[in-house]
Amino acid sequence: MKTITKSLLGIVILLIVAMWVYALFFATKESVNKFEDRQWAARAQERCSLSQQERKDLADYRIVDDLGPNALAERAMLVDKATDTMQRFVDEFRAQLPNDPKGIALVTLWLDDYEIYIADRRDFADDLRSGINLRFAETPIEGLPISEKIATFAADNEMPACKPPIDLSI
Repeated sequence: MKTITKSLLGIVILLIVAMWVYALFFATKESVNKFEDRQWAARAQERCSLSQQERKDLADYRIVDDLGPNALAERAMLVDKATDTMQRFVDEFRAQLPNDPKGIALVTLWLDDYEIYIADRRDFADDLRSGINLRFAETPIEGLPISEKIATFAADNEMPACKPPIDLSI
């Protein structure tokens, strides 16, 4: 009995060692999100940087409670304008996709996620206009906020400016 137990334990240990050797030295280290058209990613990063600057120019640091009866409507207008900056680059990216098949497939899915995020922002702005001042809520995907999925894809493709803003999460 001891010999069988020792043999099984030895086999398990060898399998674990083999798994780690494979994982550390032979398995691909490239992200499943990364696509080949690096020029497209570089152009997207530049375009998203412009969008970031547009949102920065819209920043309003006043406290909503101190602004009077139109405060929520004003905030809704700013949310709409900030969301418009994202909608513009999403539309531009859809018109000019990467040139590799994996890039076309992945970027299309990423833009679909961005459309959901944009719709969440539009719903939030509509709530503000209706006098509902709750926290911004995003659509969850597999238990995580959709912005996290969007941001991961952007980071994996060296497009950090294309991450969703956290302007409504504060």
